Amino acid sequence: MKIAVIPARGGSKRIPRKNIKPFCGKPMIAWSIEAALSSGCFDEVVVSTDDNEIAEVAKACGASAPFKRPAGLADDHTPTVPVIKHALEYYQASGKRPEQVCCIYATAPFVNEKDIQAGFDKLTSQSADYALSVTSFPFPIQRALTMNEANRLAMFYPEHALTRSQDLDEAWHDAGQFYWGQAASWLHEKPIFSENSVGIAIPRHRAQDIDTPEDWTRAEWLFKAMQAEK
Repeated sequence: MKIAVIPARGGSKRIPRKNIKPFCGKPMIAWSIEAALSSGCFDEVVVSTDDNEIAEVAKACGASAPFKRPAGLADDHTPTVPVIKHALEYYQASGKRPEQVCCIYATAPFVNEKDIQAGFDKLTSQSADYALSVTSFPFPIQRALTMNEANRLAMFYPEHALTRSQDLDEAWHDAGQFYWGQAASWLHEKPIFSENSVGIAIPRHRAQDIDTPEDWTRAEWLFKAMQAEK
């Protein structure tokens, strides 16, 4: 059995009701649910939430919301792994035994069903703990700078002051869309970012972190432009 778990708590502060706020004509969470369903990877797509309204919106979009997430796992500081572990334990207590679980973020309208499929293929073919979406930094991180209160600059890595950009290793970061994981990896709370994880590379323009109203506006512009090209 394979399930998708979409964490969606109700207490977003910087963008109130972010998970169900309309984004390009649909509740934000609808885009993640649709991508999960379209991927054909899952026996069930479930939303983990502490909020009744979010649960109802999720059900209307085709997901299930069979349990209510406890308040202790729904604050600003709760990491992702315990939330997925809680969902997995719920299914196990119900007599079901998911073998792989994919966490898909509720605010990931650029998530692509083909990338989700590729994540499952990599997870299973490479016997990994996790497979996750990643994208490359647009500038070599080895040439990054710090700036103090007096606006004075210093290099993080002074040894690369004269190294050509093309001679530096490319760096990648979490794209914040999905994390495929083996059930045992979630249950034992193994770290997601380790040598036992594999990356699914996505283009930078589809890696959009939406945390502020400015992020939201920019994401809508980009999303509409991408839709117009189809």
